[in-house]
Amino acid sequence: MNPNELGTWIGDWTWGLPLIVLTVVIHVGGLALIRERVADALSAPVDHGSFIFKFAVVMSGTSLLVTLLHGLEAGIWAAAYRVLNALPDNRSAMLYSLSAITTYGHAPLFLKDEWQLMGALEALNGMLLFGLSTAFLFAMIQSVWPVGGEKRNR
Repeated sequence: MNPNELGTWIGDWTWGLPLIVLTVVIHVGGLALIRERVADALSAPVDHGSFIFKFAVVMSGTSLLVTLLHGLEAGIWAAAYRVLNALPDNRSAMLYSLSAITTYGHAPLFLKDEWQLMGALEALNGMLLFGLSTAFLFAMIQSVWPVGGEKRNR
């Protein structure tokens, strides 16, 4: 597919929008699976000192799983860049993708001219995914954190 034949940036949108939808679906599904696994671990009654330690361990594990989820999603974008030959090798594609999805943007890599809008679309996707992750972690904390000496209802 040559995006120049279809018009300016048509190819970027044609690839970018489905990638955004796909990664959001994967992210929401992944967060749901993570929630199933950790919510029960945090809901068991324990004394205050034990709760703090257990909370720290479980939330650290949760954060690691969410980070791996973001890495998987960056890998999906990297694979698309390779399929499109927008970057020369897998290492460059993954570095570029992680840089774009986190909006860090300091890697000295550039997509081929006809695919440059995809980098901006991936950054937009990253903002959506990180917003979902932040809301998820906040909701997890709120659902188990003792308020007024009692746990809140989930």
